[in-house]
Amino acid sequence: MKDFSPSRLVIASRESRLAMWQAEHVRDRLAALYPQCSITILGMTTRGDQILDRTLSKVGGKGLFVKELEVAMAEGRADLAVHSLKDMPMELPPGFELPTILEREDPRDAFVSNDYATLDALPDGAVVGTSSLRRQALIAARFPKLVIKPLRGNLDTRLGKLDRGEYAAIILAAAGLKRLALASRIRSFIEPEQSLPAPGQGAMAIEIPAGREDLQRLLAPLNHTATATAVTAERTLSRIFGGSCQIPLAAFATVDGATMRLRAMVAMPDGSRIAAAEASGPADAPQELGQRVAAALQEQGAADILVACKAETS
Repeated sequence: MKDFSPSRLVIASRESRLAMWQAEHVRDRLAALYPQCSITILGMTTRGDQILDRTLSKVGGKGLFVKELEVAMAEGRADLAVHSLKDMPMELPPGFELPTILEREDPRDAFVSNDYATLDALPDGAVVGTSSLRRQALIAARFPKLVIKPLRGNLDTRLGKLDRGEYAAIILAAAGLKRLALASRIRSFIEPEQSLPAPGQGAMAIEIPAGREDLQRLLAPLNHTATATAVTAERTLSRIFGGSCQIPLAAFATVDGATMRLRAMVAMPDGSRIAAAEASGPADAPQELGQRVAAALQEQGAADILVACKAETS
């Protein structure tokens, strides 16, 4: 294989501990592949990291976590950026692409509490923290007597709020806790049947300036085909509904050989209305499967739910 290793690469990353772990993971993978390359990380604070007193749905959504990193790439200060895929907008701005999706970690939600073992064990009126309208809707539908309050900040900040007694329990992505060796904080996993994951949950993505064939070739060994195929179906569906932090939307695809199964739902934040659908199809046609499940959701009135949801969260 022709050597196309550059002499230097700069990875842009948010400065949270989890984001830096992800950037360091990619750096180490690339360093093993291209030992002659000097790889550094440019840590940055994004607008999404700075605004902690309001939910993302009210301040601009997922793009708040990536814009500064994209500016660094556009200005030539960084070559690539590493993201949690679930934090990425469904539509990238012109001039950028996601050529590489790494193998997915545990996609499930995790129940974290110092006093209770499961959601079912929480008493009426207990305060549960979550940053996600999706989780909020699914919890509210199953446990209407729980009090759900917003929870912002990085992983350590959220755990600190729990430990100070501000919440009886919090719901986090299992992947982040496992990556930071905090799996011991997980009291129980919430299976997809009870809390369907967000599109891309548990997967890491690498963003680059569009058209950089050198970087595409360089990053190709890190791409995990099954994960990339699954999240393509999930993000296709989410894109059809204008997927953002303003919409309680879940989509989760699994690949078994040549077959893919996609489950999805949209809901009101209070869980009062939920549309759910699933279908299976060829794993090599993820976009078509995403479109098919989206159509099934539309037949259940998903568009009406989303109109009502946007009115409620605006």
